[in-house]
Amino acid sequence: MRSRDDDVADGPAVERALALGVCGVGGRLDDAPDSIADALVSVDAVYGEQMARRLDRFASVVEGAFVWTRDSDGFLWLGRITGPWRYDASVEARDVDLVHVRSCDWLDRPVEAAAVPPGVHEAFARGGRNWQSITRADAARLTAAVWKSRTGG
Repeated sequence: MRSRDDDVADGPAVERALALGVCGVGGRLDDAPDSIADALVSVDAVYGEQMARRLDRFASVVEGAFVWTRDSDGFLWLGRITGPWRYDASVEARDVDLVHVRSCDWLDRPVEAAAVPPGVHEAFARGGRNWQSITRADAARLTAAVWKSRTGG
């Protein structure tokens, strides 16, 4: 959940997401879109097709999908998407460029490094700023096991 805007610090967006129970990506727009279709057109016009495709993937992922983020201290947090895409036009969301959001249940504490699946570590080591796929075959199964061990379900 790092902004693609180099003028936005990395930490505050993740702090906001964890505090509010959301997962999100950046892409501030002058006019708040009423739908994901409107958002995709606007993001494409302002930021280009690649960013619009990223937003489409984010908005299209099924509810219940697991997500990982890293805070400014390097700790990894595990969450589960629980709601549809929406645009957060608040000043606070714009300030940290976390405007395209979905509700997300986050664990109440970061996951210890040894318990994080190797594929998750590999994905973060690749770099990038937001919404990347974790391609290692065992990552989904191992992530679900971490979630179950921390939540019981």
